[in-house]
Amino acid sequence: MPALSLILIIFLAILISTSTETDNSAPYITRNPAVAGTFYPASKTDLENTINTYYENVTDRAPKDVRAIIAPHAGYTYSGQAAAYAYKSIQGKETILLLAPSHHIYFQGASIANATHYKTPLGEIKLSEKTGHIKEDLDKAGLLYTEKDAHKKEHAIEVQLPFLQKTLQDFEIIPILIGGAADYRNQIKIAEILNRHTDKNTLIIASSDFTHYGPRYSYTPFTENKEENIKNIDYGAIEHIEKKDSDGFNNYIQKTGATICGSKPITILLEMIQKSEPDLKGKLLHYDTSGRITGDYTNSVSYVSYVFYKDNALSKEEQGYITTLARETLESYLKNGKKPEIDENTLPIKLTEKKGCFVTLKKDSQLRGCIGHIFAQKPLYQCVIDNSISAAVRDSRFSPVAYSELEDIHIEVSILSTPQPLEFSSSEDILDKLTPLEDGVVINYGSHKSTYLPQVWEQLQDKVEFLTSLCKKGGAPGDCWKNENVRIETYGAQVFGE
Repeated sequence: MPALSLILIIFLAILISTSTETDNSAPYITRNPAVAGTFYPASKTDLENTINTYYENVTDRAPKDVRAIIAPHAGYTYSGQAAAYAYKSIQGKETILLLAPSHHIYFQGASIANATHYKTPLGEIKLSEKTGHIKEDLDKAGLLYTEKDAHKKEHAIEVQLPFLQKTLQDFEIIPILIGGAADYRNQIKIAEILNRHTDKNTLIIASSDFTHYGPRYSYTPFTENKEENIKNIDYGAIEHIEKKDSDGFNNYIQKTGATICGSKPITILLEMIQKSEPDLKGKLLHYDTSGRITGDYTNSVSYVSYVFYKDNALSKEEQGYITTLARETLESYLKNGKKPEIDENTLPIKLTEKKGCFVTLKKDSQLRGCIGHIFAQKPLYQCVIDNSISAAVRDSRFSPVAYSELEDIHIEVSILSTPQPLEFSSSEDILDKLTPLEDGVVINYGSHKSTYLPQVWEQLQDKVEFLTSLCKKGGAPGDCWKNENVRIETYGAQVFGE
């Protein structure tokens, strides 16, 4: 027995030693919150309730497929509502690149915290593995700042995180501070490096407040008509942002001296978009000032909520081509059993991109057939051809459409955006996040799957009734949407007809 005990002790010692070595090789370093309790509530419950209230007050939704945002970073009392406009509609993003100005340490280049996780009252967020590669490239370019801890007291990244945590479930971050000494040339270099390590599935956030007016900020270019003049300065900058003009925006800041604290992160964001996705569209969602909120413009800070998004909408001409194609497809197939032959090289690029689509046929205002693909499988024009035929002859709810019926058939086409997972914490949260007439909904429950297009809300306007009917449509129990194992996705649709 003594010999056996000695062997067990040695084995445990080796096991403990191995475990310790493993832990040391993969350190777990948390960047703790610096402004919880000052810029935003320190209590998890209070913080969640605060953000929920901001979301409830959002009157306009952001467009679908948001790729980048500009959001303010002041205390939530002042900028929280503005930020909520940008964050509420973010869906399906797994990697978040956060660009923010450094308020406490003045340096050249970019700085990344020596941490593996960021912590807020809502929990911890892991840094993406891409962060390490970006760090290496910044270092090689002589643009990585490491001398002092610029992150310990900084709020500009931190205040964005609770909004992300309330909106998304599984995501990682790449948090980067941009030094105040970084000139335009180096901002462009930083943008080039970041574009190497990000893609269309990465959400880019530039954290910035806009004009800081008043003696507190040593910026008083005017003393009359303060509200109007402050807005003019901010909207002058927004004009360059809308154009995705990094050079023009930088020159505007230099020319006007506009005190936009995150101007360098915004410049980097604009340069990244300009080079990687120049076709993105921009939209101002909300604008406010602390002067309006307090009723005093002696000192005032402006707050902008702005998004860049992928616009998948077809023009009137493209819509006309699609409905004509659907009509010609039915004419040809029902008469001769043949599909029309299309030279893809002659089509606008949007019609050759892979898209999900549905084709709906109506006769005397009554449904006569409706079939489609939720997810992108084929180029749009092919999707329309195939689903026009399927809606006419393969919808099991109806007898096949006869050629003689065509003159009484009305064709409607729905072009779908890519479905995104709906992040929710409860069945009540699902009801809160769905928007009738805007959201197409997919329910996945075990082996059951079903969808309703956004226009179905016209017949089922009550959210509970809508979801119950959708569950039953897929062969699942009517209350399947309340089950914790249910998966829900939403999408938008551009709907047009002949």
